[in-house]
Amino acid sequence: MSKFETYTEPEDVNIQLELDDGTEMECVVLARFPLLNRQYVALLPVDAIEDEEAEVYLYRFAEDEDGEIQLDNIEDDEEFEAVADRYDEILDELEFEDME
Repeated sequence: MSKFETYTEPEDVNIQLELDDGTEMECVVLARFPLLNRQYVALLPVDAIEDEEAEVYLYRFAEDEDGEIQLDNIEDDEEFEAVADRYDEILDELEFEDME
């Protein structure tokens, strides 16, 4: 079993992301993975799925007892770099698996 979960089809898991300015953006969950005793999630806006240069958003991820999802910004630069590095590793692992 993998240490991370990936979703390869946009219809698998979508999340409504509320931005700082109050607007909402629908995103597909690219991956959910543990790091530093926390869960993290990589999100891609649905309207940017076909754009290879689209920005991926990284957040802390948690679910409460009722299944409500909570996303938190990663404020610490070191934590963000560690999460971004782990997400890059996940992409590399997936690319390697596709080559096999």
